[in-house]
Amino acid sequence: MENCVFCRIVKGELPSSKVYEDERTLAIMDIQSVNPGHMLVLVKPHRDNIYALDDELAGAAFRTAARMARAAKQVTGCQGVSLFQANEPAGAQTVFHFHIHVLPRWEGDGMSLAWPVKNPAREALEDMAARLRAAVGP
Repeated sequence: MENCVFCRIVKGELPSSKVYEDERTLAIMDIQSVNPGHMLVLVKPHRDNIYALDDELAGAAFRTAARMARAAKQVTGCQGVSLFQANEPAGAQTVFHFHIHVLPRWEGDGMSLAWPVKNPAREALEDMAARLRAAVGP
């Protein structure tokens, strides 16, 4: 994608603070960091979102994310690490190239992740599980 900022970073057309790179992924520092050590794990080929990843590319992205989380913990001494990944505008995606935020966390750092718990009935959970199983297949 010609105008994709992450594609341009992968190609070396835009500057980045590279942390790690392999054949399929690139980890860089987030220029809009929340906390020290906040990184982005990008897939190298342009994929808009998680739906466009095959299993191999998804595995590569999450292997790199796990590796970066361990490095962030070691280097920053953070109390925890959050991984954030968003898809489509309703899912809060703002850059339409698949990426995972690796975010070192400390208690009281100002970040929060809260959603309105709806506590569906067990029957509703079982019905949804059956529908999802059918979609996943064998």
